[in-house]
Amino acid sequence: MADRLDLHLHTTHSDGSLPPSEVLALAHKAGVTALAITDHDITTGLPEALEAGARLGIEIIPGVEISSRFGDNELHILGYFLDWQDQAFNHKLARLRASRHERNPKIIERLRALGQDITYEEVRQLAGTEAVGRPHIARVLMDKGYVKSAKEAFDRFLAQGKPAYVARELPEPAEAIAWIRAAKGVPVLAHPLWAKKDGEGLFKLCETLKAEGLGGMEVHYSTHNPRQTAELLDIAKRLDLLVTGGSDFHGITKPDIEVGIGRGGLTVPVKLLDPLKKAASA
Repeated sequence: MADRLDLHLHTTHSDGSLPPSEVLALAHKAGVTALAITDHDITTGLPEALEAGARLGIEIIPGVEISSRFGDNELHILGYFLDWQDQAFNHKLARLRASRHERNPKIIERLRALGQDITYEEVRQLAGTEAVGRPHIARVLMDKGYVKSAKEAFDRFLAQGKPAYVARELPEPAEAIAWIRAAKGVPVLAHPLWAKKDGEGLFKLCETLKAEGLGGMEVHYSTHNPRQTAELLDIAKRLDLLVTGGSDFHGITKPDIEVGIGRGGLTVPVKLLDPLKKAASA
């Protein structure tokens, strides 16, 4: 089996359904030789991941995923090779997690008004982490039989524009990039197509983000088709941005996404790791 790279993985420390050690076991089975744990707004899964990585011979890249506000949408910024124990950085992440705790009870109130018998205590108990988010609410809705899947929960209740959606306070993309830079990490735009721009619009966005300190973009991704991947590769080349890729594995809330291979056709070239390391040490 060829060596694989996966630079976008979530665990139970944010909204994934498996602990780091089990994610690493799946990675080992898939032939992944290096990976990044990129939990949302939290880095507490890294000690377990580093221990499991040492045992399985998998290189662990310390990572994180930070949500930022982009008009009516969100841009997610991945950070790689950062000093995950940096106190100032972790203080900023704690502030982001606090904004989730302010938002989540409002979502629960709306769900209860819609007839869903659900409490925030149940959500927090299921999550078992401080990085509680909408996917955890979706899982409780699934457990109680109100929806059959996380997708249905978002489509009916939790997505932007749906009846239980509540916005939360988020940093601007430039802020999230600056936080990662200050923690000695490399900031990378996650799943760029989520920006709902294409062609020159996406190029201009990435050009602006690069001027604000962006180092790379996630070109190889589970839901990108070959044409989209080629277009993103072209933008990265034109702007001299690093190319990265990952599955965005979550487990039960994205059951069609597997570690290392996404929906089955994902391949993140291992050769992309060295340029990322060089950028981190520059």
